Amino acid sequence: MIPTPSDPKVRLLCSGKGCRADAAYGLLWNNPKVHTPDRLKTWLACEEHRVSLSYFLSVRDFLKDTVPVSEISDSQGTDGID
Repeated sequence: MIPTPSDPKVRLLCSGKGCRADAAYGLLWNNPKVHTPDRLKTWLACEEHRVSLSYFLSVRDFLKDTVPVSEISDSQGTDGID
């Protein structure tokens, strides 16, 4: 079974490289060269990395929205940084 954001047993961690902090935000993004317009991917961010991860996505015009981690739906899922 794949863990989902609403699963209380799942600890959602920041997507920042090497960061093991709990995520506070979901950064919803889309790469239009790869994804259809309705496809949103999610990176997770702690307080410390929210700005740097948002900036990385914004300069590429990928960032669509930033939401509290509690508002991430199971259908959006979470994707770490590759």
